[in-house]
Amino acid sequence: MKLSVIVPAYNEEKTIYGILERLFKVSLIGGVEKEVVVVNDCSTDHTEAQLQTFIDEKRSGMHIIHASHSANKGKGAAIRTGIEKATGDFIIVQDADLEYDPNEINILLKPVLDEVADVVYGSRFMGGRPHRILFFWHSIGNKFLTFVSNAFTNLNLTDMETCYKLFRADILKSIKLKENRFGFEPEVTAKIARVKNIRIYEVGISYYGRTYEEGKKINWKDGFRALWCIFKYNIFR
Repeated sequence: MKLSVIVPAYNEEKTIYGILERLFKVSLIGGVEKEVVVVNDCSTDHTEAQLQTFIDEKRSGMHIIHASHSANKGKGAAIRTGIEKATGDFIIVQDADLEYDPNEINILLKPVLDEVADVVYGSRFMGGRPHRILFFWHSIGNKFLTFVSNAFTNLNLTDMETCYKLFRADILKSIKLKENRFGFEPEVTAKIARVKNIRIYEVGISYYGRTYEEGKKINWKDGFRALWCIFKYNIFR
């Protein structure tokens, strides 16, 4: 069994080496192997140099697939490239920043290995794990988008917008995804909700959020796009 960890990266020179180092150190439960699929979405800083440094240092210690875009296309497009390149039985997305702890991937992996789940969401809003206190309106926006998404999908998720979503690879690869930016989250949620007899679970995870000064990229425009995507992929499908 193998888990593919897709790392979409755009201008993350300060954190890309650190997140790959953390992934390198993670031992997956159940003897599951891991491969890391890094997609450099045409970064304009030293992300590529940091990535190459890590690959050169860890070449024999971790299976890394390296892909690059010749133009900046967005997180969703980078994830699609990663899905195409992934060879694992399961797939999870890991942001190139340090907001999510790779050690908690095992928490999402367990229900799948126990054969009770096909998809597992890591919720920042449930459980007793650390959660950095940041933006009030961001949390309201996330909960509102999750509420509206749930109303259309008939799921009872607490965090639709979370980065940590672990999928059985055959299910994710069978879904045609279109969104290029942050609309990936509501789009994939709408589409997996329509898969017949799919088993979706949710587990609590930590969240070490960033400020905009620290490199956070998502903004209020992406929130409106996410709302549009909820309608688009649930009503106008």
